[in-house]
Amino acid sequence: MNAEIVAIGSELLLGQIVDSNSAWIAQRLAENGVNLFYKTVVGDNRSRMLEIISHALDRADVVITTGGIGPTQDDLTREVVAKTTGRHIVVDSESLKELDERVRKRGFILTKNNESQAEIPEGAHVIKNPNGTAPAFVVEDKRGIIISLPGVPFEMKWLIENEVLPYLRSKFDLSEVIHYKVLKVADLGESNVDHLIGHLIASLSNPTVGVLAHPGQVDVRIAARAKNVEAAAAIIAPIEAQIRSLLGDHIFAQDNETIEDVVGGLLRRHSLSISTYEDVSGGSVAGAVSQAAGDLFMQGITVNSDEARERLLKSAGGGTTFRSDKERAEALARAVCRTSGSALGIAVHGLLDDDNQTENLGRGETYIALVGDQVKEDRHTRSAGRGRPDRRRAAMQALSLLRSSLSSAKQVRTST
Repeated sequence: MNAEIVAIGSELLLGQIVDSNSAWIAQRLAENGVNLFYKTVVGDNRSRMLEIISHALDRADVVITTGGIGPTQDDLTREVVAKTTGRHIVVDSESLKELDERVRKRGFILTKNNESQAEIPEGAHVIKNPNGTAPAFVVEDKRGIIISLPGVPFEMKWLIENEVLPYLRSKFDLSEVIHYKVLKVADLGESNVDHLIGHLIASLSNPTVGVLAHPGQVDVRIAARAKNVEAAAAIIAPIEAQIRSLLGDHIFAQDNETIEDVVGGLLRRHSLSISTYEDVSGGSVAGAVSQAAGDLFMQGITVNSDEARERLLKSAGGGTTFRSDKERAEALARAVCRTSGSALGIAVHGLLDDDNQTENLGRGETYIALVGDQVKEDRHTRSAGRGRPDRRRAAMQALSLLRSSLSSAKQVRTST
């Protein structure tokens, strides 16, 4: 079966709230083997809602709507679903009775607009909503099925888990799942990943392979359809092995594991404390390393001026003139080691172009240095910026340098 999600609410289009409901529903549908080809957001407008829901019925077996079944004048879903399927609006007496009892228990009187929550399209199946006042409903039409749910996330999630998914399993005899594995890649751009595994992306149908780029990271998703998770995992396994062979040590984690998880495990394995220095990245490296290292994180120094940088270098007993920015980054990493007494120091030193205005891939240079008693690693990239993507990219590059160095280190002694 194919499904489509229609998220309803002008607040979604105005950016007042993010449509997290659709993403959550999509995950649960995939886990139950339901194809989802479209997700749509529409405001509280009769004509546009009618157009969108009608169009969704033309291309999906099941349309799941969220939002628009409350008591206010802009809650139009019941009316639009009824019109789309050629039905009248009727009052469900049992829902009205339950609604009245619930309101009275709270010390209120049921108002006319609250009564509207007991209205449903004629012939619809009511789904009781124990977590809210508005019942959900299912309309089985000759064109397809419409399931209308509240937009409140905890109400919607309970209904999906306890009512909607059991209904779909029974109605469509769902006997397959869509299961996927995500391999996380560092130090390779999206185009390089595509160059190495693009033939798998282009040629496979079950499993399928796709990529998703983040600042400093590329996710490779392998998804398979099968009768259960174990069978899907067996389909995924040989393709995963091929991808691991092609991408090698650039793969640092899988599924929900983060690079912070990996680096934190390596620091604890070697019992190494760490401190950070950064300037352009504005504390993002310290935040990421602190998350990774926990109580092994000794100190994070963030500076915004040449004077502050020179004071740090002098306080650690070093000079302030260097032959290169690489050498300066190494000196800054040694300085945070000495001032904090940590085993490792990592410095991320960025040089911005004077007219740098971009939020992503800002023009400039970034020098990263990792030092310890038996460790000295450097990295240089031709971008630097204060925008959020560039700050995250700097943190990813620092963590990736830590990961590669600690993964290959047999023994690392405390710096003195």
